[in-house]
Amino acid sequence: MEFARRHKETIIDLYVNKEQSTYAVAEALGTYASKIIRCLNYLGIDRRNYKEAQKTALSTGRAEHPTKGKKTTDEAKRKIASARAKSWRSLSDKDHAELCQMSKDRWHSMSPEEQQELRNKALSACREASRTGSRSEKYLRNHLVENGYTVEFHKRDLVPHSRLEVDLFLPEARLAIEIDGPTHFLPLYGEEKLQKQQAADTIKQGILLNNGYTVLRIRQLDKNMSLAKLVALSKIVLEMVIDIQNNPPEKDKRLIEIEVTDGEARRI
Repeated sequence: MEFARRHKETIIDLYVNKEQSTYAVAEALGTYASKIIRCLNYLGIDRRNYKEAQKTALSTGRAEHPTKGKKTTDEAKRKIASARAKSWRSLSDKDHAELCQMSKDRWHSMSPEEQQELRNKALSACREASRTGSRSEKYLRNHLVENGYTVEFHKRDLVPHSRLEVDLFLPEARLAIEIDGPTHFLPLYGEEKLQKQQAADTIKQGILLNNGYTVLRIRQLDKNMSLAKLVALSKIVLEMVIDIQNNPPEKDKRLIEIEVTDGEARRI
């Protein structure tokens, strides 16, 4: 191929050494990209894969990032979350184990400084969640507010001298909503801590019920709540709030529980 032989050094310099795209090389040589691709094949030069080519295009300004400046709609987020959840659930035990091992390998490949930085970020996120609320609390609160309800976040002193705090409180329905993560049901930090947590939950629940409040306990058994789970949870909670407000439950039925697991939210 005469063109490739004549411009060999220029093609190697621009494409290999300077990491320019085939489009940029073609422009410099006054031809078109497909011809440069044929030249690369003729000269035995390995072409960059799609990911590498995209990185080059973005860094040179030839292309814009497909999501830069764009806001993903809630519907799109739900579809992405559902697809990821479906993909994760469909993994074989072998694939699941391999992914877990890859995560462990990445952790062990980090330097002590990198591991400590990651721990610090996790601790900071936990502190921020305790102050501003978990993702589940914030999503549910926003959903209820959007549907016309007053929601008091991390409400204190519902019962005088009790020092209680509830995650979400709806004064119109006299409803206390508690979102309990896995540590309320599973011995993630040991059996002793679990027993103390459950004893505290029972005392808190009893005080609220004895003082005339309805308690909605949400058993969030999964550590991570996908958008699909949050949507399902918010839908069933809103239905229950409407029912509680329109038909206040009798004294012995003022404890309501919902379980969220495997992408579903259901009353138990």
